[in-house]
Amino acid sequence: MAARRATVARNTLETQVEIELDLDGSGRSELATGLPFFEHMLDQVARHGLLDLRVSAHGDLHIDGHHTVEDVGITLGQAFAQAVGDKKGIRRYGHAYVPLDEALSRVVIDLSGRPGLEFHAEFHRARMGDLESDLVREFFQGFVNHAQVTLHVDCLRGRNDHHVAETLFKAFGRALRMALSPDERMAGQMPSTKGTL
Repeated sequence: MAARRATVARNTLETQVEIELDLDGSGRSELATGLPFFEHMLDQVARHGLLDLRVSAHGDLHIDGHHTVEDVGITLGQAFAQAVGDKKGIRRYGHAYVPLDEALSRVVIDLSGRPGLEFHAEFHRARMGDLESDLVREFFQGFVNHAQVTLHVDCLRGRNDHHVAETLFKAFGRALRMALSPDERMAGQMPSTKGTL
């Protein structure tokens, strides 16, 4: 299998983001966004997805974290779309359930070539550390739109917002890992009746 890596930069008047992504990494991350809680979540994706991920983001945090989080999602989606290649011989679908104490989340992904997000998670506080709670959805929306994947994100139960967020990001990483993994019975074949994804 060819190397599945990409480097993408996104520069706007609001943010400057650069991402290096290796889909066949070992779970290493190097993260600088100015939002430590968000970095903690991105580290979960890398570690549980066995992705190597470097994120450098400078945004207008004096306003709030919205543009930074959204643009990291967008840029990561673009990097993913570049790195994933032609998708021949992979599982295409991935899912994961992840618990953390009282919280339990499920993420299901289809590397469909079509953007779609179903996000069902509620937070009880406006912020988790320095991250506004509603930006969790914005991250996933940015990723989905530019990675061209279908993603279902569901928190099945949970009271502690930190636990809820962490289960979402861990499950996302693990679902990605499954979807990207080789399927020996599909070697060289496109996992679609259309012949393309």
